[in-house]
Amino acid sequence: MSQSSPITPLASSQVNHDSISIELIEPNVMPSMVRIVWPLQASLIDPKAFTDAAAAVAQLFARAHVVLAAILAERRL
Repeated sequence: MSQSSPITPLASSQVNHDSISIELIEPNVMPSMVRIVWPLQASLIDPKAFTDAAAAVAQLFARAHVVLAAILAERRL
């Protein structure tokens, strides 16, 4: 994948002090793909905070899904 591939941010969030981002990458010579950028190290979460962390990840993916669906629907017009 070249550096000039267009990248569209779909969603990003801080989850348990870790940054997670979801991007649409559209290289010229390959099919489009969604890249999920996770922390480089494991995340340690207190069991009492796990419910909130899981909800934050689910909301992040839901936001990315809505943005991607809107992009794809706009292109079909």
